Amino acid sequence: MGLLTLLILISLTTQFVAADSKLSVYQALQSYDFPVGVLPKGVTSYELNKDTGEFSVHMNETCSFSIESYELKYKSTITGVISKDRLQKLKGVSVKVLLFWLNIVEVTRDGDDLEFSVGIASADFSVDNFEECPQCGCGFNCNHQLDGSFSSS
Repeated sequence: MGLLTLLILISLTTQFVAADSKLSVYQALQSYDFPVGVLPKGVTSYELNKDTGEFSVHMNETCSFSIESYELKYKSTITGVISKDRLQKLKGVSVKVLLFWLNIVEVTRDGDDLEFSVGIASADFSVDNFEECPQCGCGFNCNHQLDGSFSSS
């Protein structure tokens, strides 16, 4: 009986892991109360440790685009720790402020606002601005592009 119980538990665990692995990175973001547009289109894979919240997100290449007066750059690998309404210890995402590139180290959600922090300063944006994923090269304003072919920097 013990062996049968163990086999059933292994089978159930495998099924839960398989079902969970079918979540896209964007669905995983939503399960932590973040909008999909926090990440650009083009994520190829991700890993998430649900116990610790540690994650890594992978894209084929770096990705950059402008949003309002900010220029953003995502490295091909982004890491950090996620929990409900909070992304912290971020590595691989930066914003250009004046002439300098600063690392975005934390993103927190407070109701309908997202706060992006570079450590010494932060900026707030409405969650509504992130309902769609930005595209590398053109961000959220890609309607004027016919083929969407932008090279990443």
